[in-house]
Amino acid sequence: MTLRVRNSLTGEREDFDPADPDDVLLYYCGLTTSDPAHLGHARGWVHVDVMCRWLDHLGYTVRHVENFTDVNEKIVARVGEDGDSEDAVAGRYIADIIRDMRSLNLRRAEVYPRVSEHLPEIVELVERLLDRGYAYEADGSVYFDVTAFEAYGKLSNQAVDDVESQGTDAERAEKRHPADFALWKANGVAPEEIEEHQHDGADPPAAAAEQAQTFDSPWGEGRPGWHIECSAMSMAHLDDTIDIHVGGQDLVFPHHENEIAQSEAATGQPFARYWLHVRLLQAADDEKMSSSLGNFETVAEAIERYGTDVVRTFLLSTAYHNPATYSEATVQEATERWDRLDRGYDRAVAAADSVDARTKVVDESLREAVSTAREDFTAGMNDDFNTRRALTALLELVGAVNGHLDAHEAFDYRGLRRAIEAFEDLGGEVLGLSLGETGGEGDVTVAEDLVELVLAVREEERSAGNYERADALREDLEALGVEVQDTGDGTDFRLE
Repeated sequence: MTLRVRNSLTGEREDFDPADPDDVLLYYCGLTTSDPAHLGHARGWVHVDVMCRWLDHLGYTVRHVENFTDVNEKIVARVGEDGDSEDAVAGRYIADIIRDMRSLNLRRAEVYPRVSEHLPEIVELVERLLDRGYAYEADGSVYFDVTAFEAYGKLSNQAVDDVESQGTDAERAEKRHPADFALWKANGVAPEEIEEHQHDGADPPAAAAEQAQTFDSPWGEGRPGWHIECSAMSMAHLDDTIDIHVGGQDLVFPHHENEIAQSEAATGQPFARYWLHVRLLQAADDEKMSSSLGNFETVAEAIERYGTDVVRTFLLSTAYHNPATYSEATVQEATERWDRLDRGYDRAVAAADSVDARTKVVDESLREAVSTAREDFTAGMNDDFNTRRALTALLELVGAVNGHLDAHEAFDYRGLRRAIEAFEDLGGEVLGLSLGETGGEGDVTVAEDLVELVLAVREEERSAGNYERADALREDLEALGVEVQDTGDGTDFRLE
């Protein structure tokens, strides 16, 4: 069966046909590093992780790139609260995001590019758009001319004249068309740009704005526009045309629409062959889960409460293209599903390794159930990565395993071995669940607690003047993959 995906660009389900029959180029719009990652973010992460795992299962080599937006007015709004500069705030949240990714058992992307590392590529792309007549300069800023790109609006299905004006009042005053968007913004961040994003404890807007980064360009000091960043990073690490671009549903307009316009205007080539959009996670009150609304549970909190496998099961219990709700009922359902799957796997392993597993016992119904589970799992995943159908196939296999063990005193070893392999191949390697492993139930949090205990002992040694012992403890931690950083505010660490 061929993998079919729902392409947001065409609105149709299409056979997946990458440009290279062996390699898949996939870009995922990552986070703006200004807030803790919440379960809404994790929904996108986990589904992209499973997409990559399934493509790998199908035999493709997947090049997965996911960016960190570390230059943004939302980050500046946290200055004084979470760091003394835009760069410090971004660094703190990038460390937290990497920790959360590891705790969710995500496979690592090929690279996690940061905006601040790619200013040369961004400037070059803006220059190319100016040279080709798709952009114009206005008082040190550069704007994309939407009227010059005939296909503008093809992703969000909007006519140019129906698009609402984008940007601040100052930007609107110097644009030729209300829908034009900034590729490069002159100077730094204005205080009014960050007021709506500030929390208690942050520096006053004017003081925070002074800590915003600016960069040299042919048009003077300034900052890149939000949309140009992803185009430049995608082209730098993948190609002018990629196979799959994934992002949240809320990014269709203006972010992805503008990515298409500037990328295709610059290269004359399609930017992405397939656009996949992850539906938003709704809170119990039917509001979308978001940092701005404050109605979220962070990834770290969810892992500590439920464990990695329950969180992944919850997120995968609804296909990425369908709406999902976070509530006590849906988490309880996911908990029961994971417990059933985990117990079924453990029971199959125990039976296969017992003296009651026999070479000549044959249960055709069990063996057929294994084949059916693999077929149904494959059909689900090839149906636009339908993880709910895939999970259901594994749970039905649990029922077959339990039925076999309950009905027989001597067990079909070959049938059980095939079932175990199906659980491990499909539930473990594809869905990323820790079947038969330790480490899926929040052990990252336990590891952090242990590191903090060691750091407390190290601090006691330092206070007592035992610097050699303190240095030895730091070296021991780093040998175990714990990066320790001493700062003016204390000691921070990151699990690598």
